[in-house]
Amino acid sequence: MKKIIAYYRVSTKKQGQSGLGLEGQLAAVQDFARREGAEVAREYTEVESGKRADRPELLKALAHAKRSKAVLVVAKLDRLARNVAFLSALMESGVEFVAVDNPHANRLTVHILAAVAEDEARRISDRTKAALQAAKARGTLLGSARPGHWEGSEDRRAVGSRAGAAVAAEVHRKAAAEAYGDLAPSMLAMQAEGLSLRGIAARLNEQGQTTRRGKPWNPMQVRSVLKRYSS
Repeated sequence: MKKIIAYYRVSTKKQGQSGLGLEGQLAAVQDFARREGAEVAREYTEVESGKRADRPELLKALAHAKRSKAVLVVAKLDRLARNVAFLSALMESGVEFVAVDNPHANRLTVHILAAVAEDEARRISDRTKAALQAAKARGTLLGSARPGHWEGSEDRRAVGSRAGAAVAAEVHRKAAAEAYGDLAPSMLAMQAEGLSLRGIAARLNEQGQTTRRGKPWNPMQVRSVLKRYSS
């Protein structure tokens, strides 16, 4: 393990300002980093109730870890594991994960914690597939394979094809936008400060940020992101 992204959470604004609860998490992660010979590339702190579903700092931490091919590290699993938003975001991100108080509680543990919800979704999907397979076994043609399905609707089929291509393009655009959604505000702020494209790239590299391909930033990449988010 060479690089880690640290994520801390405190329940109230008062705790965040006083350091109560935060200092212990920070010390635990730093001690873990020393033992593993790892570098703490960036720290993200969430100040909110565990009951809230939205966790903007967590999403930033996950995006950073994914771009940098780093490991997301938290001090205590019990502060996070019961939060559905955390489990969902972590599983979808594909980011490697370690809890300092239980180093073996990695992505496998997260899968187990989410097993009940996954099992229910799978059961529904299996029932649907079984019904479709039974219909096919009886010789029933489904969807667009039905005889005459497109008869007289060739224009509609062409429109649908174009719409599908547009949706695919939008998905690609959205993926590119989401990749740097956490960085865009700070990059725009740097631009407002008067930093050049080269200066912004240098500052991002100093912060341990990388592009989504894991490469250092350069002026052209900075220009591309600023253009996308300033429009």
